[in-house]
Amino acid sequence: MIIYPAIDLRGGKCVRLVQGEKNRETVYNGDPIAAAQEFKQKGARWLHVVDLDRAFDEEANNTAIVKNIVDEVGINVQTGGGLRTLGDIERLLNTGVHRVILGTIAVRRPALVQKAITEFGDDKIALAIDARDGRVAVDGWERTSQLDALAFAKRMQALGVQLAIFTDIARDGMLTGININALKLFLENTQMEIIASGGIRDIGDLEKMKALNYRTLNGAILGKSLYEKRIDLIEALEFANKNDVS
Repeated sequence: MIIYPAIDLRGGKCVRLVQGEKNRETVYNGDPIAAAQEFKQKGARWLHVVDLDRAFDEEANNTAIVKNIVDEVGINVQTGGGLRTLGDIERLLNTGVHRVILGTIAVRRPALVQKAITEFGDDKIALAIDARDGRVAVDGWERTSQLDALAFAKRMQALGVQLAIFTDIARDGMLTGININALKLFLENTQMEIIASGGIRDIGDLEKMKALNYRTLNGAILGKSLYEKRIDLIEALEFANKNDVS
């Protein structure tokens, strides 16, 4: 199980939101490069980076910072937020990130997802399943579609998606614990690898996930739990790697 420390970028700073609401923001570090370096020093092999400015369709973006993280820190990065075209995807991949995450565009232009997989490879494209009450949220989580999240996952799998990030928006940034039943639903009913996100608060949540014993559970994204020191990253990495045969 891979642990993905999260870095959400807004205005060039490392922030966390509550349930994705942009007016409920806490700045945790004004230097995202330093945050990334600290995570790597503690043993992280991956980072989960979201460009909130681009996700909210604001004028600025944080692509240069993402590139600096890749160049200066030298760590695997998966990143998303506001990607709308094949050109957007290509520009991000050219920064050296390992893979990009597609959300809203996958809902509105599923054919583009298939084209991206064909052009860049299925290891370079991940799907964001951002769910609110079982429905897929779009536009930086500001709107909720009528699309059932599991049906959406199955449709994307049929198009060639191999990896998805499942986030329960109601729990994101709340430190109320992982929605283990919702996670299990996706693990049981798809063949994609799944990364769990949203509400993870302590090692106990990681224990619950690992106890499901699904080989398709790729890992977990840790955000506020790390910044609020509810989880020690070194401890989380040691737990995730223990008896891990993946």
